[in-house]
Amino acid sequence: MSAPTNHTAPAFSHCAAGASAYVTQLTIDRLFDAPALSGPPILGLKISPDGHRVTYLRGKPDNKEQLDLWEYDINSGTSQLLVDSNSLSSTGEQLSEEELARRERQRTAALSGILEYSFSLRGDALLFPVNGTLYHYTIARAGRPSAIEVIDTRGFATDATISPRGRFVAYILEQNLHVYDLAARTSAALTEDGGGAIKNGMAEFVAQEEMDRSTGYWWSPDDEHVAFARIDETLVEVRERFEIAADNVATFSQRYPAAGANNVSIQLGVVPVGGGTVTWVDLGSDSDIYLARVDWLPDGRTLAIQRESRDQRRLDLLFADVATGQSRIIVSETSDSWIELHNEFSFLKISKEFIWASERDGFRHLYLYNYSGHLLRRLTAGTWMVDDFRARAIKCIDEKHRLVYFSATEKSPLERHLYRVSLDTDDPNRVHRISKGDGVHGISMSPNARFYIDNLTSRAHPPQVAVHSTDGALKAWLQENRLDASHPDAPYAAENSLAEFGTLAACDGQSLYYRVFKPCDFDPGKRYPAIVDVYGGPGAQRVLNNWTGDSFIQILTRAGYVVFQLDNRGSAFRGTAFQAPIHGRLGEIEVADQVQGARWLASQSFIDPARIGVWGWSYGGYMTLMLMCKAPEVFSAGVAGAPVTDWMLYDTHYTERYLGRPQDNVSGYGASAVLPYAKDLRGRLLVIHGMADDNVLFSHSTKLFRRLQDLGKPFDVMVYPGAKHGLTRHHDGRHAYSTILRHFSRNLD
Repeated sequence: MSAPTNHTAPAFSHCAAGASAYVTQLTIDRLFDAPALSGPPILGLKISPDGHRVTYLRGKPDNKEQLDLWEYDINSGTSQLLVDSNSLSSTGEQLSEEELARRERQRTAALSGILEYSFSLRGDALLFPVNGTLYHYTIARAGRPSAIEVIDTRGFATDATISPRGRFVAYILEQNLHVYDLAARTSAALTEDGGGAIKNGMAEFVAQEEMDRSTGYWWSPDDEHVAFARIDETLVEVRERFEIAADNVATFSQRYPAAGANNVSIQLGVVPVGGGTVTWVDLGSDSDIYLARVDWLPDGRTLAIQRESRDQRRLDLLFADVATGQSRIIVSETSDSWIELHNEFSFLKISKEFIWASERDGFRHLYLYNYSGHLLRRLTAGTWMVDDFRARAIKCIDEKHRLVYFSATEKSPLERHLYRVSLDTDDPNRVHRISKGDGVHGISMSPNARFYIDNLTSRAHPPQVAVHSTDGALKAWLQENRLDASHPDAPYAAENSLAEFGTLAACDGQSLYYRVFKPCDFDPGKRYPAIVDVYGGPGAQRVLNNWTGDSFIQILTRAGYVVFQLDNRGSAFRGTAFQAPIHGRLGEIEVADQVQGARWLASQSFIDPARIGVWGWSYGGYMTLMLMCKAPEVFSAGVAGAPVTDWMLYDTHYTERYLGRPQDNVSGYGASAVLPYAKDLRGRLLVIHGMADDNVLFSHSTKLFRRLQDLGKPFDVMVYPGAKHGLTRHHDGRHAYSTILRHFSRNLD
């Protein structure tokens, strides 16, 4: 086991520098109350297509979950409220079941007001839904007032967008695709057979939950056609799912594609906006596939389709003629483990070229192709990833100067920075870093590459949003968010714990990054209880140089705990060799790395090895159970939130990506379940679960309860009636954090 390597300047102390001499006790309630401790959050940031304004969503001062639409004018440098959500609806939100489910998939179920919006191509109009009603907002021009028009959809419309040229609005209503003509003020259905098991223009469950695809239709760039997915759920098993609320029990017949079972049947059609015959695209002879992504080529006559095999080891890029539906393969990617889906695919508009991302050498990098599928050149290379875990990594293509701007981990896997490289580069190992300052840079770039917006956060500072020129120079603050005496976190900042970073060597020699949070009054001569805060699953990264001043971590350190986080092998954004070892069997490699981290932690002179706990949510809940059962000598207490306990109960796309189909990997599924190891549980366990969870179904926990009861094992349970996967109701979150803290106080103090 190697000694830890510090990646932070030694001048930093364990605690943040106080903005005020006066310190107020941080409570769990304060984490949820307004204003937000990290400062006013800026969500949904977009730059208008004309590059004149930056729009974003911001919570109200007295209700940070109700979002209004704001704008920042680039020329004047001023911000103003554009649309007050209170002015649009006088009644509380009454959402359809489809919209409720969609928001749960998008992790926005706790929010209200304006949650999403889209620009017209000219940037002179916006579209947004509120409480089931669509609003078309004409942005003020000289001498003209702003105007809001209500679009009559005759029902609860979802997934609404403005067409590229701004002539139409498309939306989904009663499982059919509709268009609204803004000039004629008339609507028409482009599909009519939706209903029951048939859904048109909608993303199926696994597309929304696991594939990062929340829509099922795509506008042509000339407004003439719409491509849409037609999904048939007939063959998907119907499961009777109970949602247990405080005063009732509802039964839902949910078509849930469990691992190894049938997925939806999917077709891709193209229909004229004026209505007419649907052209069906040839997706190949194998019908058991995933429709991963759909895009239009700039000519408006060709579709680009990413088709993923059921075993997720092959991804084909198809070009299809929308007049005939005929398709051909342009690029194919294969993997011995699995293909990571991404959104790093962009067409150039002047030349017939496109940028494609691939992990064929073990790290995600950019490649330039022509329309025939011929590789022109590699654009980036190195032992790092082109990645922005919050958005597309390709930020802008400046064709005039033959440059592409992108986010990547080249400086450090703990950070994200903005880079550029020439489309004509002769050395893909040479890229130019633009962003300055340590931390995680979230980048949005103007379409003309004149400027970019940088949302920067680091361990020592909450998010700051600024306008920069493309050479990285600061032009203006959109939100400086200075951590001064007026900041919401000022009364608490002096006691905030700052992360200390380091690495351990895994058994195969790869570096495992960790971070440690110590109590502010840390005394190296004392021995502290510790809590391992774990996620551990693929597709995620926990150890980052980012702000944690508004997190539950700060509650735990104030209660006297040392908090430890480690990104084990199998977690994301470190390349194939780091991610792929979990393939075929879950809960083994991840557990081994986390146990190694916990043993290193226990060996530190300031830790009491007899008082180490662990907690996590979702995959972190699964990891908590596996750690407590597989290493009972290490962990004396744990909290498993919404845990997976048997991968046979989870969905196809996620589970089969790592384990294959259960009929092809019987031993792997058996070894990856929690239940075989339950007999070895010794520590004090608390299981928390929402009783209306439609992601990790409540039956995961009930199956564990029965197993532990049959074994005579003591354990504690806290369930939340009516709660979904994330416990998004305020009182649920407050209560859950209090319950977790109380559990550790009883068993570790």
